[in-house]
Amino acid sequence: MMMGGEAKAKTEAGADHDAPSAEDHGEAAEGEGEGAEAAKPLDVPPLIVNLRSPDGAPRFLKVHVMLMPGKGVTSEALEAQLPRLLDAFQPFLRELRPEDLSGSAALFRIKEELLVRARETIGAGKVQDVLIQDLIQQ
Repeated sequence: MMMGGEAKAKTEAGADHDAPSAEDHGEAAEGEGEGAEAAKPLDVPPLIVNLRSPDGAPRFLKVHVMLMPGKGVTSEALEAQLPRLLDAFQPFLRELRPEDLSGSAALFRIKEELLVRARETIGAGKVQDVLIQDLIQQ
């Protein structure tokens, strides 16, 4: 009977030990929430550009992206740099051909190219990621 009492006491002690830990986890989750709020993505207005087509037919590309700010950077700081970013994105997008947009590798390539241009334009670490929302070819 003593052993059962000790096991119960250990279980209760373990429960008491777990209780503050659960509160600690709650605080960590709140801290992550604040960090996630600080890393609010910047919604870039959709870009519509002409595509280069070999037959001369008018072709268009509509790209809608969001930019994830880097560590310690706000979406407002990125928004202030938006004219420079759009200026860097336009030449790349205008040089694309319809065949450059086929397959899933094309999506990855465009995402990576836009990220490289963003980092070269406003500095390394300012943009963490480019999130493609829409990529429509007409």
